[in-house]
Amino acid sequence: MKTSSDISSGSSIADRAKAIAEHGTIARAVSSGALSQFQDITLSEALVLGLYNQGVRKYVGVFGHGTTDIGEVLRVYEGAGLVTTWNVRHETAASHAVTALKWRTGETAAVITSIGPGAMHAFAGSLAAASNGLGVYHIYGDETTHDEGFNMQQIPKDEQALFLKMCSVMGEAYALTEPYSIFAALRRGAIHVGKKGFSGPFFLLAPMNVQPAVIRGCNLLELPGPYRSAPVMCNDESVFMQATKLVQESHRITVKIGGGARGCGPEIAEIAELVDAAIVSGAGSTGVVPYSNPRYMTVGGSKGSISGNFAMNEADLVIVVGARAVCQWDCSGTAWKNAQSVINFNTDPYHAGHYNRTLPIVGDARANLRKWIEQLRYGGVRPSDGTSEWAGAIFAKRAEWEAFKRVRYDNPTLFDPVWGRGVLTQPAAIEIACEFADSIEAIKYFDAGDVQANGFQIVEDECEGQTYSDTGSSYMGFAVSALLAGAIAGDEQYSIAFTGDGSFTMNPQILIDGVEHGVRGCILLLDNRRMSAITGLQIAQYGQDYKTSDSVAVDYVAWANSVRGVGGIYGGESVDELKSALKEAYRCKGLSLIHVPVYSGPDEMGGLGAFGDWNVGNWCERVQAEHHKIGL
Repeated sequence: MKTSSDISSGSSIADRAKAIAEHGTIARAVSSGALSQFQDITLSEALVLGLYNQGVRKYVGVFGHGTTDIGEVLRVYEGAGLVTTWNVRHETAASHAVTALKWRTGETAAVITSIGPGAMHAFAGSLAAASNGLGVYHIYGDETTHDEGFNMQQIPKDEQALFLKMCSVMGEAYALTEPYSIFAALRRGAIHVGKKGFSGPFFLLAPMNVQPAVIRGCNLLELPGPYRSAPVMCNDESVFMQATKLVQESHRITVKIGGGARGCGPEIAEIAELVDAAIVSGAGSTGVVPYSNPRYMTVGGSKGSISGNFAMNEADLVIVVGARAVCQWDCSGTAWKNAQSVINFNTDPYHAGHYNRTLPIVGDARANLRKWIEQLRYGGVRPSDGTSEWAGAIFAKRAEWEAFKRVRYDNPTLFDPVWGRGVLTQPAAIEIACEFADSIEAIKYFDAGDVQANGFQIVEDECEGQTYSDTGSSYMGFAVSALLAGAIAGDEQYSIAFTGDGSFTMNPQILIDGVEHGVRGCILLLDNRRMSAITGLQIAQYGQDYKTSDSVAVDYVAWANSVRGVGGIYGGESVDELKSALKEAYRCKGLSLIHVPVYSGPDEMGGLGAFGDWNVGNWCERVQAEHHKIGL
């Protein structure tokens, strides 16, 4: 097997990079005669060229001994202006950054790490992409193929393809065990990251001895381009007729939406008017339907709202759009207490057919919703005037929810025994920050825990793209790491990461990475000195908290200010102080951190509560019994 030492790797790589940079694409460089179609290139270069051909221009990661050869190719290609690599301080942060980039802009980027612990860190972070259906590339160094003995940092077991097995569980994976496998690997990768519907990470495992191996006479035009996924629509007219019949037989209809409903807001709103339905979002799909829409009952589920859960509990017909029945989305199967039928729009037949008594409509949600709207109107269905008993009930519940929140906003501070003084509550602090964020058109990222649970109940998004909340995996540290996506995207849009003290200390390296790469944004650190979401769950279930707090006080402002280029700001203990701190942070040229002590305790004014069930802890027997009683 020839290696890179057998070819003129320096000038020839540089010449290829220069030719592609001058002509824009590989195909144009070849057709112009500037680049020979058949080249002797290493697997590492073929990998970078192949991903470039798919539109992958950005890499984020940490290099190690397992990726030095790919790193050298990236160095040359970055020098020619073809790619850019962002080196960060932790591989999990790299995973979150490329995930947030795909979520926010639709651009596919790649994580690159070494073998062993680095790959494990990145792999753990890939859970966020997998849980939220976001197609990204992960490139890991892997053990050598000659099996000369254990490679340092490989999984120490006498068994082949252990990383391939592990990665194949999380998403799709391909081990590049010999250089000519690159073409099939890139073709499969392009399909996985580019397909419509629920995608996820694609893992390319590059053994250290194969990376520098040469593909002799590599056909550059054999490298696959991006996969273009066209919408697929259901063409069975009888399905839409059955759906219309179900509407005509029902009296209390609720449309429940998930992440797959993005881009379908106008259609969902139109259907709700036509069939006199309530609209309820999942925790991660706020903004699909404008908050101001009177039929929007906000979030439903185990951490849902009064209005959202009412609309779910009382519905006799459920219309699901683009969702998986994740436990918190439908209260572990107990939210649809009165549902007689379900109409389920989904690209995946397994998710479309999840419930009993379901009419599945498989295919692109927007295309199928448009087709159903035409059928409804053709069938004589006319928009509701909003005076039905059901409409009156849901409008009243929405008003009740707004009043419930307003009482908490109007009582923003409580005495906290840990802090020894009055401090802001999380609902008050989040509401203040959300209002500020929306006033400057900032992107809001929410970390896991109490911050996330309160956040998706508080946000009042009028359109998509205002809020990103990793409700798929609730990964602690996702939000602060996601701030890097703005710098990678190259735009100037301000971002605010809403995080707790627990989540921030999981991924604090954004303080360094943010300065290094020019992040423009703010970390709003809501510090209650504990994992409050779990504390609350423990107390609700067992009457006592256990090991969810510590006695260590941290000066987060000093920590932030210790990193040159970060603005550390104290957020205070009042509404006016926090508003002033947010304005001060916005005036910072780069990254800032606002430390806000917040209340944690039994006072009901300190949170927004929970209005749904969940199959966890000592609730399981009751919730499971309810699920089987409903039988949906």
